[in-house]
Order: sequence, then structure tokens, then C-alpha cells
Amino acid sequence: MQQQLHKFAGKFTLAACCLALFFSCRKDKLSTDGNGNGGGGNGNGNGTTALSAEDSLKYLMYNIMQVSYADGGRNKAQGLPTYFWYSVVPVINPLDSKYSSADVLLSTMAQYAINPTTKRPYDHYSFLDRTGSLTNKLLNGVSAATTVAATSGDVGLDYGAAWDATNQKVRFFVLYADKNSPAGKVGVTRGYEIISINGNNKFDTTTTFLNQAYNAILNSSNVTVGFQRPDGSTFTANLAAGTYNVNPVAFDSVLTMGAKKVGYFVLYTYSSVTNSSGDPTNTKTAIDEAFTKFKAAGINNLIVDLRYNGGGAVSTAEYLDNLIAPAAAKGKLMYNYQYNDKLQAVAKTIELETEVNFSTADPGGLALENVFFITSRNTASASELTLNNLRPYMTVQLVGDTTYGKPVGFIDFNISMYDSTGKKKYLADLYAINFATTNASGSGGYYTGIAPQARARDLINIPWGNIVYDEHLNMINNYLKGNGYKITQTARTETVMPALSAISSATKMTGFNGMVDYRLSNKIQQALK
Repeated sequence: MQQQLHKFAGKFTLAACCLALFFSCRKDKLSTDGNGNGGGGNGNGNGTTALSAEDSLKYLMYNIMQVSYADGGRNKAQGLPTYFWYSVVPVINPLDSKYSSADVLLSTMAQYAINPTTKRPYDHYSFLDRTGSLTNKLLNGVSAATTVAATSGDVGLDYGAAWDATNQKVRFFVLYADKNSPAGKVGVTRGYEIISINGNNKFDTTTTFLNQAYNAILNSSNVTVGFQRPDGSTFTANLAAGTYNVNPVAFDSVLTMGAKKVGYFVLYTYSSVTNSSGDPTNTKTAIDEAFTKFKAAGINNLIVDLRYNGGGAVSTAEYLDNLIAPAAAKGKLMYNYQYNDKLQAVAKTIELETEVNFSTADPGGLALENVFFITSRNTASASELTLNNLRPYMTVQLVGDTTYGKPVGFIDFNISMYDSTGKKKYLADLYAINFATTNASGSGGYYTGIAPQARARDLINIPWGNIVYDEHLNMINNYLKGNGYKITQTARTETVMPALSAISSATKMTGFNGMVDYRLSNKIQQALK
């Protein structure tokens, strides 16, 4: 994961299709010939040496991407590379010593496909997840890594650093908190200021301090944080990283804008609406509760706040689209998948999904006049897919900033090996680009992002749902009153509510979500049997 990317400089990826397959490096199969070359050694001592865990990962990763998605190329998977841009990657010896790790090899492979518009590689998304935490979070909606070595869970908040020019100091504010997390359970939410970290209340903008703060809050198992609420009251909480059922709805409310009732809700991630057993998750429950509230209130406009949403499970993107879409979209095309030429040629044979349609039911039944999406450079992957899918069928308006830009998706291959004792050992989950998506109008390819109809600043000290001082909501309020996208003067009254925007170089992204389709996992597993 590209931990050094910054939230406000750009964000995340669009993972889009996750195959929870276990590609195993068997002790009697993968070896070297003594010259660092991968061979078909049988482990019988005939001049071969068993591969290390890292070399096994490199070997399997390269073969999944460039040769075939099944170990050994058996059955229908023979000769089917999975990497979207496999054809421009030259033949590489994955065991060459110049690739010190699988991450280095993956980074090298990602440099070959060049976007002619930007003159830079298309693929600045692919990565290895060595803890298995992403799949557990997205598929099962549980904030915990799957490996024993990894820290279990997290404190459940994200924060941003802002420069207060009036007081000449850096200030930290909570961007969002999961209601079920350790932070959420003590009441922490957006707009709360972090005023001390483990007793230290002297903040500065040095790289050393910012890294220490980041690791203390987001990478430690226990942290003591002092908070100040928007009303000026303070409290201190000891937050221990823990596991919890993800609640992606950080905030929801029915707002009144002019004579219109407007549903407003914030989604910070797209954990799946169903888990690995096919049962509904807490995510589905939370989304259903919000839409039940909206329908009961008789809303005629909807605001979906995705400013911090890096995507997630494709099932959730589709679920939201079905709730939001007008009746005219029933049963019609929602979006297409486009694979590399070899996979595309046999997609039907191996039962890879090539298109997804809207439900024939009417799950939302809202009959909306407009749907507004609040976006930023952090809006990526499945969240971009969600709004793009709706554009052919209804009025979709973006307010905020241009989205991240990732119209391509991943297949998450869960890679493991067998050690010398025959014990299975988890190595990593591979997320490498495997396909692109387009909507019913054929629109896709937004590698530089999707531009908004109106630009607004993300002021990180403003609580959720504040129509006066949140520039996004203020502008939408004026639009619905017939005044166009403008900001009421009170939103600029900085003596009352200082306008504090995040410092991009000081605000790191906390992780990747992507866009994952677990249906394809099951289909390919069946194809391999």
C-alpha cells in the first residue's frame, strides 16, 4: 500500500474484483536451479533449492499477473494472464536478485504501461497487502487483520492537520470516526480537535513530529488522546486498538433546504453488504436504516458525502445505485467490465462477469429530483463507480473537488505457500490491476478524475451537517433555493468559524479500500475445479 501518498494530494485506488483464491507454492514444485532461476524442481535434491517465502511470493505474483491465474496453468486457466496491461510488460525473471522484494518487482512491472495524456504510468495503484486486513474489512466488515503478526484492529478514526494562520500553529482535527470503533464509542466525531497525544500538547510541522503523531494515533495498539469539542469543552480518552463491526455511515440526517427535504449521509468506506457466508452485514443494516429514514421523511433530493471514501466492495456500490436510481433504470445496464484481451476472449467460458444490470425491483423508491455527491481527491474506486453508474439515468451533480481517478479494478489473489513441513503459510494478498469499467453510456477512462460542477473547500474543523459553514452544503442549499452554486457570506465569516483546510503534505492517507467483487471469486474458483 502506498502509505506515503497524502490524503489531500490524491488518494487510493479503485480495486474492483476480488478473487479469494489461494495460490500455493508447493514444496515439491517451486525451486531454483542454483543460478537464481525458477525451475520445475521436484525437491528431490537434484541440484535444486527450495524457494524462500519472499521468492515464492515473487514467483507466484509474477505468474498470476503475466502467465496464468492458476498455479501451473491447469484446466481452463491455461495461458490466461490477469494483469490488465500484461502485454506491455517484458519477460522478467521474478527471481532476479535485483528485485529485493515482491513489492519492488510489482513496482517495476507497473512502470511499463504509459498513459499518453499524462506521460506517466497508468498503474500507480497496484500493491501487496501482507496482513490480509483489507479483505477482512471489505468482505466481512470487521476491522482486523487476518495474520497473527499484525496488530489487531484500530482505534477507528482518521484525522487531518491544518495550519491556523491566526494563532500561528498546526492543529489536528478528526475527519471522521466509525461509530462502532473505540473512538466512536467514546463519542469522538468530525470536528473534534486533537489537543494532546500521549500527554504532548506541543505540535509542530516537522516531518519527525508529524510521523510520530501519525504512528501514535493510527499505528499503535494504545494511545491517550486529548480532545476538544466544537463547544470548547475537553476530555481525554485512552484508546486501545480493537476489532469492531464496521459502520460506514459516519453521519446521516434529513436537512431542510428552502422548501425541500434533503437526505444527507456520509459514507467513509464501502465494506460489503454481505459477508463470506452470504449473510447481511452491519453495513447493509446501517445503509438501510438511513434510507428508511429518508423515505419516511419524503425527501426529494439526496446528498451522498464521499469526500473521504476510497471505495470498497462492489456489492455496496451496486446496492447504493439500486437504492438511488430512478424507476426508469430498472433492469437496465448499470456498468460493464473490460478485461485484457485474453481474459475477455474467454470471459463467458470461465464465467467472468462482463456486465451488471440494475435491479428489476424498486428498493429505494425515492423519485429524486437530484442526487448530489460531495467529492474530493480522496473519492476513489467504487465511490467513483457509484456516481458514474447513475449519470446515464438521472441528474448527478458533484460538489467539492475532482475525484482521484481510478476507472480500473483489481482481482485480489490471496497467495500462500507450503513450508518444508508441509504447513501452509500466508504470504500476501495481491492487488494488481485487472480490468476497467464503463457505465451504460460507455463513459469511463477517468484516469485524471471526475470534475465537479461546483468547487468547494473541505474545512476540516466543521462538524457534519452544518449548512452555514460547510461550503459543500452551503452551496447545495443555495442551488436548491434557485440561487445557483454560490456561498452565502456567513460561510466566509472566519472570525466566527475559522476556515481550516488540511495541509496535504502533513495528512497521510490511512489505507486503501478499492472496489472488490466477490462474486467473481466464486465463479473463477468453480472454473478451476
